[in-house]
Amino acid sequence: MKLHTLNPQTSFVQSNPMAFSTGIRLLRCYHHHFTFTAIPSRFLGLRKASSELRFLSSVTPPRKQVRPVSARRKVTEEEVGDEGNGSVILRDRDGNEGGGGGGGERIVLTELHKEATEAYMSYAMSVLLGRALPDVRDGLKPVHRRILYAMHELGLSSKKPYKKCARVVGEVLGKFHPHGDNAVYDSLVRMAQDFSLRSPLIRGHGNFGSIDADPPAAMRYTECRLEALTEAMLLADLEQNTVDFVPNFDNSQKEPSLLPARIPNLLLNGASGIAVGMATNIPPHNLGELVDALSALIHNPEATLQELLEYMPGPDFPTGGIIMGNIGILEAYRTGRGRVVIRGKTDIELLDAKTKRAAIIIQEIPYQTNKASLVEKIADLVENKTLEGVSDIRDESDRSGMRVVIELKRGSDPAIVLNNLYRLTALQSSFSCNMVGILNGQPKLMGLKELLQAFLDFRCSVVERRAKYKLSQAQERSHIVEGIIIGLDNLDEVINTIRKASSHALVTANLRKEFELTEKQAEAILDISLRRLTALERNKFVDEGKSLRAQISKLEELLSSKKQILQLIEEEALEIKDKYFTPRRSQLEDTDSGDLEDIDVIPNEEMLLAISEKGYVKRMKPDTFNLQNRGTIGKSVGKLRVNDAMSDFLVCRAHDKVLYFSDKGTVYSSLAYKIPECSRTAAGTPLIQILSLSDGERITSIIPVSEFAGDQYLVMLTVNGYIKKVSLNYFASIRSTGIIAIQLVPGDELKWVKCCSNNDFVAMASLNGMVILTPCANIRALGRNTRGSVAMRLKDGDKVASMDIIPDALQKELDMTLAVHQRNRRSMNGPWLLFVSESGYGKRVPVSRFRTSPLNRVGLIGYKFSSEDRLAAVFVVGFSFGEDGESDEQVVLVSQSGTVNRIKVRDISIQSRYARGVILMRLEHAGKIQSASLISAADADSDSDPEVEDAAAVEA
Repeated sequence: MKLHTLNPQTSFVQSNPMAFSTGIRLLRCYHHHFTFTAIPSRFLGLRKASSELRFLSSVTPPRKQVRPVSARRKVTEEEVGDEGNGSVILRDRDGNEGGGGGGGERIVLTELHKEATEAYMSYAMSVLLGRALPDVRDGLKPVHRRILYAMHELGLSSKKPYKKCARVVGEVLGKFHPHGDNAVYDSLVRMAQDFSLRSPLIRGHGNFGSIDADPPAAMRYTECRLEALTEAMLLADLEQNTVDFVPNFDNSQKEPSLLPARIPNLLLNGASGIAVGMATNIPPHNLGELVDALSALIHNPEATLQELLEYMPGPDFPTGGIIMGNIGILEAYRTGRGRVVIRGKTDIELLDAKTKRAAIIIQEIPYQTNKASLVEKIADLVENKTLEGVSDIRDESDRSGMRVVIELKRGSDPAIVLNNLYRLTALQSSFSCNMVGILNGQPKLMGLKELLQAFLDFRCSVVERRAKYKLSQAQERSHIVEGIIIGLDNLDEVINTIRKASSHALVTANLRKEFELTEKQAEAILDISLRRLTALERNKFVDEGKSLRAQISKLEELLSSKKQILQLIEEEALEIKDKYFTPRRSQLEDTDSGDLEDIDVIPNEEMLLAISEKGYVKRMKPDTFNLQNRGTIGKSVGKLRVNDAMSDFLVCRAHDKVLYFSDKGTVYSSLAYKIPECSRTAAGTPLIQILSLSDGERITSIIPVSEFAGDQYLVMLTVNGYIKKVSLNYFASIRSTGIIAIQLVPGDELKWVKCCSNNDFVAMASLNGMVILTPCANIRALGRNTRGSVAMRLKDGDKVASMDIIPDALQKELDMTLAVHQRNRRSMNGPWLLFVSESGYGKRVPVSRFRTSPLNRVGLIGYKFSSEDRLAAVFVVGFSFGEDGESDEQVVLVSQSGTVNRIKVRDISIQSRYARGVILMRLEHAGKIQSASLISAADADSDSDPEVEDAAAVEA
């Protein structure tokens, strides 16, 4: 029996201990006392090139046949010694050990783990080099290379008719690839699928599968031929001694060990494969960008990775999609390993403008994603209530392209549904790059530049071998032409010599002797037909000789110049680019990463925030409190702790960044949706669990921020009347322990913070009802760690009670109102200042009744209070109006006991500056008004209850 083995490469064991240990674990089922030693030294020197490694079934030189004998484990310690543990002893029939003669059967002494190691190494290397991993130089695995070569041998060029795939598979199996027909056909099919390869190498005719993972038709039904790109890129120079040819599996024919690729096919179409102890997964790229990067490396061998990325910014997948960020691309190109996040390309279509129903249209999906499985997964998520907001899903894909329609329910946010699709389905997936290829007969992990450089070295070798082949052909032909010209110049003598000779050998010898010709030249003269002895034919030979000498000179110059070789490589690559270039399919999106966070799948809905004096906060839905009439008792905001009272009440959105300002002048931040949502009657969550508050620190003002705009400021006002303006950008990044917002003097505390711009106005009021109206531009912008200036001059016992902002949008209207007021002293048109007293009274006073003044003034009387009453809050109203021209804003009043009342601003009467006002909320058993918030009902959601208007709030 002939044994066919492989020579193992020790570098595989050294670089892949996992694969080695995997093989060793197979032996544990035999005996748990086996002792494993190092690989014998005789294997350490064996290093065969990849072209010399054959499959296990290949033919090897004949060896002396060994008759099979029985084997049993040796048990006598004296006979084996210390190293005999786990050994296998072969005995002859007489019980003799060793290889002693006597005509008996030969005995082989070996250790089981050594024999298993050698066999496993042979198997591992055959899988690595003969099946799973592509070669860096032509980017092909052996099966792909053999298929393309077999089709080339059959003459299946791009301009020839198709032939049955069964014919190609049979050719490959019978001549080059001794494996199953399914493996060969599957490889052929993949090279013809435009959704698997960025640039398909085979043009198929028939059913070659689909992106829905539909199987291809049987090979007897499908047909194929080579693509024009394949002929130009891989097979153009095959017959010009550019690569080595090796014997096939039965030594009956020759096959190429490589194909003379003109561009890096490994990067063009990528590769994937699982070997023993290692795997490869290389993404495809765009042909034009790849050639540009190759040209850049040719011109600048010291080019950095960043410079190469300017020409080839990332992979280009055949199915398109959107590549999220470049961090994974940079890591993969630098080290050979990285993670590229891909999203499907989608669009939002409005189905019904009246009901605002929309649909998500999936136009492209990530690479290697099964579209049918994706649609089925989405349907399962909708059925299981995991994915909400979807009413219907259908696949409308056809020959014109992909189109998966996901209809949304009325009121669903397409962005939130889409983000949930990215998070829960394969609509967003990752491609893990592991760029391992065979280089110099060994698997190696390489980055982008190393891959391009390895291809350049190979391509230089191909061009050099091709030039030498052409040079030898040209020199040989030039030599013959020179002899023919000599013969034509001495035609009569040649004819006489031929006539005198008695044999072919004699005339050849006479010609060589008489005209100093070589044997090839003499044979060429004798082979010339009579019709080519004319003068015209001689001139043709002379011209051919000149052309050959010029060609020889050019080839010799090419071989002597590495620069010209690289230039020729670039020209040939650019020629392929100009002819076969296609636009990029995958879009590159400049983001940090494609990972989705909680904020991406949480709807940006409005919410109510309620904060108590003792630092409890809770988030509620905006329809928690219904609209009520003026003068009612209201609805309780919920259960409060003992001696606790409501401090603030506002409306914001879930994605807003909430800034918490404490009485000590420190600011903290957190996202609004991170506040736990609870019911109206719940007590809430302590702020100490959300913020890093110090002992005794209280939150006095909250500002929700949707965007940190550069032209926005925060106006801060303290209890003792100090005011300052700080740019909002200073608070874009706040550490968890907070940062200083304002520098306070002893005994003072920060109480009010508002967002404004330089064109807005600030309205401030004291507890005694004094009002100052001043432009924001008059307040100087300062840094965070400053105190500010005096806002208003307070009398003894008086303190600042409230502050509000008059937006720039009302400035023109205010100017017009002031002009009207000059003509009509009794004008009551808006905008107005809404006053709310601690006893539950309120009124509206036209802003036109107050003149603007600088800071550090006493101000004008805005509310005439009784001796026991004081101001609780002041607002600027008149932002939005209903159809009847009246204000459609609402005010939310919160008492110290937690009772909430929500009333319309239009129900509050317009009075003079000295009037007492009307009852807004009855407080016989509810103490005083603790806080108030203004809500603009113009922003109410159209889907909410008619009696409940969702809105954006302006904090008291």
